[in-house]
Amino acid sequence: MPIPVHVLAHRPLTVEAVAEFVALPFVPYVPEDVDAVDEETVRRGWSWEHELVCDSFRTADQYVLCSDGLSPFGSLDARYFLVFGEMYPVDPDDEAKANGPWLSGHLDGWRQLPGWTTQEPCTDQDCEAVLAQAAQAVTQCLGAAAARTVVSSATVVTGPALTHRIWRTPTHALVLGPSADNGPYGYLTHLQLSCTPLACGPELPPAGDEDGLTAWITAHVDW
Repeated sequence: MPIPVHVLAHRPLTVEAVAEFVALPFVPYVPEDVDAVDEETVRRGWSWEHELVCDSFRTADQYVLCSDGLSPFGSLDARYFLVFGEMYPVDPDDEAKANGPWLSGHLDGWRQLPGWTTQEPCTDQDCEAVLAQAAQAVTQCLGAAAARTVVSSATVVTGPALTHRIWRTPTHALVLGPSADNGPYGYLTHLQLSCTPLACGPELPPAGDEDGLTAWITAHVDW
């Protein structure tokens, strides 16, 4: 039976957005200086974003982008996260529904982003459809399908288990899937694409080791 979700806000991920994102570690380095980052941000048509995710950026295509440091440009050692969906999962333990009013208010900022659409209510299968579309964009950009796939809820605070997909380049792991928001709420769930150095975790575990694969994903996307 499909698992209910209160609200899903998302913007379909595009091939062009993926290409810009995965190129960030390799673009000319911009030092962690506010003026220098401002200049590059304006040049790209981006803007600063402080409400939806603390100390992040809103790209020209209206995705929310976060990284380890002040500058997301040209660091091979940094971790990058591109958020293209935000979901408010049903918490079966929240019997009083006490979270509803304030979390719905926080989600308003996401569903009001230009180009984003909202499904309310929806199910885990609606979220899976958004992830599947995003996977097509990543596959088209990289020219290869995901190397590993696993369904897990290990990276979220609460909510349904959803599909994680993994691609690897010679230097980075790309993980597409749900992740705890790490924003001002601590309860919502991002649908995101992460680009993190392979060195963030051990070698990819062998096929069939789902526990090991889940741990590997968590090591790369937990920030």
